[in-house]
Amino acid sequence: MRTWTAMGCALLLCGGGAAAQGYPEKPVTMVAPFPAGGSVDLVARAVAQQMSEIWKQPVLVSNRPGASGNIGTEAVVRAAPDGYTLLMGTTALSSSPAVYSKLPYDVQRDLAPVSLVVRMTNILVVHPSLPARSVKELLALAKARPGALNSASAGVGSSNHLALVMFNMLSGANIAHIPYKGAAPAVTDVIGGHAHMTFAPIAAVVSPIKSGKMRALAVTAAGRSALFPALPTIAEAGVPGYDASGWNALLAPRATPRDIVLKVNQTLVGSLNSQKVREILLASGAEAIGNSPEDFARFLQSEMAKWGKVVRAAGIKSQ
Repeated sequence: MRTWTAMGCALLLCGGGAAAQGYPEKPVTMVAPFPAGGSVDLVARAVAQQMSEIWKQPVLVSNRPGASGNIGTEAVVRAAPDGYTLLMGTTALSSSPAVYSKLPYDVQRDLAPVSLVVRMTNILVVHPSLPARSVKELLALAKARPGALNSASAGVGSSNHLALVMFNMLSGANIAHIPYKGAAPAVTDVIGGHAHMTFAPIAAVVSPIKSGKMRALAVTAAGRSALFPALPTIAEAGVPGYDASGWNALLAPRATPRDIVLKVNQTLVGSLNSQKVREILLASGAEAIGNSPEDFARFLQSEMAKWGKVVRAAGIKSQ
């Protein structure tokens, strides 16, 4: 199988420089493959606004939720490769090839990597009625009642789902999975008491945690969150080796000219260097990154290997 790095070199030879002259000359659409109000939507709108200011052209965020991001992703894959349709991809891109036996696209073949946008930490939160005030208490409850507890997620293969899978695998717990069409509706159902817990993006749960509608137990990353420094990591709290960070990244249709990919990359990285954008992202628990298409391609390949292994070991398949 060809790698992104190899194909990127080929594009350097054929991309030329003419395509990006004057680009963009009309509005650009950035597809967010999850519902409005969630963390993906927040990240997309923060960078889209700044990119609009740099380009003096609107960058419009279009929410296309469904099938764990696959509907929105396919829409971008099928779009004209002219730089006017971009994808705000998520961690699900690295797990979907293992979860879905018949994806309508091939992540490596059909998408051109632009840049990693952010890394983000999820928080393990539970409904206040659940008698668990720590990860150890949650594990004791889960092991006493195998399969009785459930965890909501943004969909099969989403970062929330993968966080649960890794939690079950490393702790020996048996917590059931309930997929939704995005993190926002998953959080809403936990607040409403229709699900026991979720591994939610920080942006989606800051308010309900502070208002007491949710109880935060730990963060999923290897390090603590600057927004909730008193919260331990899941590894610190009793599940050694646990690290399940999420991320968002920008991609384009595969045949997008190389010089346009590079111009989008340059504009995105410039946007992420804006103090205003970095503060917005930090407030949502996201760490601004920004890197080259080649660096992002290597990162995504490593993530696909990592999460593909987890998905196969857990026997996860789309329903």
